[in-house]
Amino acid sequence: MDSFNLRTKVITEINLVPSDKLEELYNFIHYFRLGIEVSQPSLKKNMQFAGCWNDMTDEVFANFNEEMITRRQQAFLGRRSDEASLD
Repeated sequence: MDSFNLRTKVITEINLVPSDKLEELYNFIHYFRLGIEVSQPSLKKNMQFAGCWNDMTDEVFANFNEEMITRRQQAFLGRRSDEASLD
């Protein structure tokens, strides 16, 4: 179904909603739309980090990478042992 037909159907349904329920419907639609806007990734926000590791030497990047791997392993190791103790 194309966007125009779907929009027309939505508007038709909205017109059938009783007047005393319009505020609830408006709030639902409004917050639904805001949620969509917030959940869409912001290219500008993400791009501010583009190339931030370009200035690192290979040695510094290798050390950073090893540290990240170690920290992730430690974090997940603790989580796995917590989850296992619940069984």
